[in-house]
Amino acid sequence: MGKNWLTIMLFVVMVVASGCGNGSGESAGDSGNNSGGSDERVQLTLWHMEEPPHRVERFNEIFERFNESQEEVEVTAEVQNWDNAYSDFPAAIQAGNGPDLLMTIPDYTTLIKQLDVLQPVDDIVEDLDEQHGFIENAITPYEYEDGTWAVPLFGMVQALWYRADHFEEAGLEEPETWDDLLNAAETLTTDDKYGMAIPASSTQATDQVLYSMMIAGGAKDMIDDENNVNFNTPETVETYEFYSQLLEYSPSESTNYGWGEPQAEFNSGTASMAIEKGQYLAPFEEESGRPPEDLGVAPIPQGPNGEDGSIYYSNGVMVLTEEQEKQEAIRTFFDFMLDPENYGDFLNADPGLFLPVTEDGDSGTFYEDPVTETYREHVEFLIEYSESGHLFGFTDGISESIGEIAGPNYISQTLQEIIVNDQSPEDAVEWGQEQMEEAVSE
Repeated sequence: MGKNWLTIMLFVVMVVASGCGNGSGESAGDSGNNSGGSDERVQLTLWHMEEPPHRVERFNEIFERFNESQEEVEVTAEVQNWDNAYSDFPAAIQAGNGPDLLMTIPDYTTLIKQLDVLQPVDDIVEDLDEQHGFIENAITPYEYEDGTWAVPLFGMVQALWYRADHFEEAGLEEPETWDDLLNAAETLTTDDKYGMAIPASSTQATDQVLYSMMIAGGAKDMIDDENNVNFNTPETVETYEFYSQLLEYSPSESTNYGWGEPQAEFNSGTASMAIEKGQYLAPFEEESGRPPEDLGVAPIPQGPNGEDGSIYYSNGVMVLTEEQEKQEAIRTFFDFMLDPENYGDFLNADPGLFLPVTEDGDSGTFYEDPVTETYREHVEFLIEYSESGHLFGFTDGISESIGEIAGPNYISQTLQEIIVNDQSPEDAVEWGQEQMEEAVSE
């Protein structure tokens, strides 16, 4: 990517981009509450990429609740998708067809910041921090170049999910080390069942699981704040070698897996373990036919040179408008969203997946949701586990070019070199190092 890439893309895409289309055709205005808007109100447009219908429905409920509480501000949410975020959004934004508010993750923020349209939100974050107290892992990835570039809204952390009923039947304990994990995967693999279901596609889903294993393997510092790539290390090679071994006990279709397939295998009982975020809670009983106590969650097992922790994403909202009137309206919006009486309902758009980024975020209505209440111990574990979370590009200072690595999914592309192109882990990781160096130098 890089600025040259963005400039070229602008001329190519802006010809056809009169704005990025609504990914699912749904918005907070579709119910009629704010359709068409009101001339007297300050109109704010928000793009988010949480496409599953149940999330869209809950988001719209909260945004409509906000609109009903206001006389001077109105928010319209439009559903986009991550597939377009790195390719189409920058051109649409530079062509003047972007939103006022855009949901983001840390590496994506570094990319949008290159467009020189991103507005600092230091004052908003400072006020919210005084009221609610942001957790450090949530705010730090957005603080650099003497500014804060997004308002944290929710966090996500990965963990090891396991079928406690399968483990009990096999006489296995919760795995703590890579040796334990590999032994459990092998033991639980039978003629009609796999020990694990993990992705091996060239996607963000695979990037995330692999990076969790890189943390566990001692390879989390893959790039520093001066964009020096440190991917080709013995620890990284060891992680890819281990991940390749785990894939022997995962379905052969793993090379096409995204986020949904491992969960489907897990809930159907054809896989005993998976590594993912907290969306495993809500559908477990219905899809598995098993009681809540059969759903186990644990820290990512550690390799011999690794550490405790997992990938952690702070999802935030960027401000793209310079209009003073809109910026004041945006303050009102965030005050509403992070109020615990509204915030808990928002987070439970997907219980267990969206974790609070404030110290009082689990108060108010948070544990009133039936799923969150049922799996309270799981959720409390995930919140605590967030404190030891990390994100590539943000562990050794902040790499402002990490988006150039995340966008093309070079972490998972490196795995593809092993399993598709039959390279050794050493050669594949060397290839990955070369691709990453080239990407951040452009």
